Amino acid sequence: METIYLCIVIFLLCLAVFDLFVGVSNDAVNFLQSAVGARVATFRTVLIIASIAVVLGAVLSSGMMDIARHGIMMPARYSFHEVMTVFLAVMVTDVIILDVFNSLGMPTSTTVSLVFELLGGAFMISTLKIMGDPSLDYGILLNSDKALSVIIAIFVSVAISFVVGMIVMWISRVVFTFNYKKHSRYAIAIFGGISFTVLAYFIFMKGVGNSPYVSESVRDYINSNINLLLIYTFIGSTIVMEVLHLCRVDIFKFVVLMGTFGLAMAFAGNDLVNFIGVPLAGLASYQDYAANAHGAGVDTFMMKSLMESAKTPPFYLMAAGIIMIVAMGTSKKAQNVIKTSVDLARQDEGDEMFGSSKAARAIVRFCQWGVESVAHIFPASLRNWINSRFNANEVELVDDKAAFDVVRAAVNLVIASMLITFGTNHKLPLSTTYVTFMVAMGSSLADRAWSRESAVFRVTGVLSVIGGWFITAGVAFITCSLVALTMWYGGIVLQVGFMILVIYLLWHSNQQYKKKKEQEAKDEDSFRLMMRTRDPELVWDMLQKRVSSTQCNMNHYALDMFNKIMDGFTGQNARELGRCRKSLHKEQDNLKKYRRQEMLGLKKSPQDIAIERNTWFHLGANSDQQFIYCLRRMLEPVREHVDNNFNPIPEEYIHEFQPVRQKVNDLMHMTQEMISNGKYDDYRDILSEADLCRDELSTLRKGLIDHIQQSTGTQMLQVSLVYLNILQETDEFLNIMRHQLRAAKKFIEN
Repeated sequence: METIYLCIVIFLLCLAVFDLFVGVSNDAVNFLQSAVGARVATFRTVLIIASIAVVLGAVLSSGMMDIARHGIMMPARYSFHEVMTVFLAVMVTDVIILDVFNSLGMPTSTTVSLVFELLGGAFMISTLKIMGDPSLDYGILLNSDKALSVIIAIFVSVAISFVVGMIVMWISRVVFTFNYKKHSRYAIAIFGGISFTVLAYFIFMKGVGNSPYVSESVRDYINSNINLLLIYTFIGSTIVMEVLHLCRVDIFKFVVLMGTFGLAMAFAGNDLVNFIGVPLAGLASYQDYAANAHGAGVDTFMMKSLMESAKTPPFYLMAAGIIMIVAMGTSKKAQNVIKTSVDLARQDEGDEMFGSSKAARAIVRFCQWGVESVAHIFPASLRNWINSRFNANEVELVDDKAAFDVVRAAVNLVIASMLITFGTNHKLPLSTTYVTFMVAMGSSLADRAWSRESAVFRVTGVLSVIGGWFITAGVAFITCSLVALTMWYGGIVLQVGFMILVIYLLWHSNQQYKKKKEQEAKDEDSFRLMMRTRDPELVWDMLQKRVSSTQCNMNHYALDMFNKIMDGFTGQNARELGRCRKSLHKEQDNLKKYRRQEMLGLKKSPQDIAIERNTWFHLGANSDQQFIYCLRRMLEPVREHVDNNFNPIPEEYIHEFQPVRQKVNDLMHMTQEMISNGKYDDYRDILSEADLCRDELSTLRKGLIDHIQQSTGTQMLQVSLVYLNILQETDEFLNIMRHQLRAAKKFIEN
């Protein structure tokens, strides 16, 4: 029996390594995005600074391990078998949730997952114990007070992060403006002094000062003289910052790199428990049982040892830190950090990651009304002066590829570091992902990066993230409860079964992620390069290639769907038709996204060209959308007919339509090739061939109508009407192709 639990412990430790890789790959953007987004240094330099901080934070994080040991449950009331069931259920559930949420593309949080998985697993085991012994109750089995404080801290941090980030950013921008080099002669030293003091207090004085590796006399001295130390730190750092500024050192860059160090350290100290806390608690439980059981059974040996504070060996913490560094250096997610999180807070316009929602529209309208109402209270001169401080046309970027300036990057890092380290020092695991996200959103709102054109999309993004957070909490609690219940009654057999399931899910998730990233890289790289290019002529060249690529891909996709619908109809394949329906809905959303991206490129193009080609751009974009609408009108009657198992299409209809179908394929292939290579020498010939094919369709349609009218029975009426719809929509399909080809030609003509 002891061997089985040793295998479980080894399995938990292996999952810990996986969690470290995946967690850091997902969360590295939190502490790298500001430095990389503002381009204050090379990625290698930023990575080295973050790596040092991660190792230091990991070594000093042992106090946070208590969350997994006795932060949620009271282990003294649980047997060795019961706590191991909870720990295994938590880790299995964590992998399942990670796989499901990644597949759905929904936001999740390792901190929220851990807390609610522990709560769900402990709640289920507690319920089973109470059913067996009515003298027990949840009050003595669950650490309800601590659990409640942890949960409240997690959710309150959302609002606090947003508000604090917004207020501090607004004040900073009023002081420095976007032309910060001109207005930073004196204020920069104070800003740098405050930033350094905040980071020094929360990281070095509280973080390092409370570390078990610091002597008690030093800790007592720090705690007794904290106010004096803060004053000295502020005065000294302010003087140093002014000297550095006079020596032409960019203080904002220094603060950004210092903030990156602080946030990386806070991340390691706060989030390490999410990855290795439960496995190490499982290891400690096994070691306690193996050393002290003295023949006691796994159901009778109580885990009182977990009530003590964790004494995690430095070796494990150092190993975890090294794994996190390797993950940051090798992960494609970390190396491509700008591609996801930076765009949420960029200063200029760009593609929005989220769409529009009714709630977001209502919030934006209300806020606009509120701002306009309050603004009239203040004098016009004050409003004009404040507006002059927010002139984004004067923005000073490190280079053209920067998404925002160093002022906002510094504010983001300092505020996020302060909040996360504050939670760590109070043993409250905050979500690094959502603290940094909400700080970035608050600062971008205050920085007026949320224009009327983008506000509704940004608000939708914030609501989606918060909604995903609540969903994560509920799903984690329920899933872990059910997994723990299944393991309790299924015993070792089902526990091994869940281990096998986890291994499969890890493999499956990795394969799906590779495919998803390949597609995203293909779709997004050209757009991001276009949006960061300042030369309008270069933007126009890139836009032409992008629009042609979109139209070419749409042409290929439309023809593929056309053939699949026809094959599904002739072959009575309801499943294939169902897949076509889902694919068309997804492609329609993609087209909206592409059109929004290309419109932003058109705005950045030379104005004379943009005005001249605007009509053809919209005609081409509308043609792409019309392909989708046409295919959906063609598909719905076919799918309903096949789903209802009505009469199949007669062979005579298939044979008479086959030549037309072949011509449609030939014309679409020629159009695709013409748009792809940009040579329109045979443009008129294709249009003529399309007109002839439409004449054939008209002849077939008239013949079919005559046949329907002359038919005496109604047995074949339904399938004849579906076939008639196909003929009509095929005619429209060719008409759309003509419009697309004409628009593509006119759009790139010199």
